[in-house]
Amino acid sequence: MSSPNSPITGVIDEEIVIIDFGKYEGKSVHEIAELDPVFYDKLKSQKESGSFAIRRHRDKTFRLYINPLSSMDH
Repeated sequence: MSSPNSPITGVIDEEIVIIDFGKYEGKSVHEIAELDPVFYDKLKSQKESGSFAIRRHRDKTFRLYINPLSSMDH
C-alpha cells in the first residue's frame, strides 16, 4: 500500500519537513497545517508556481525554503 502524498511536500512526510522562512521558521509543515490552516492553504496554492522548494541539508533535515527569485509574501 502506498501512503498518501502531501499537497506541499509530495512523498516526503510533512512532519519531517521544516519551514525555513517567515514567522513559522523552525516549525514542521504538519504543525503549520494545525496552527495556521490559511497559511497552509497558501503554501498549497503556491507550490506549482515554484515559489518554494524542499532541500536536504547536511544535517539530514529537509527544509522548505523560498526561491529568492519568487514573489511569494511571507
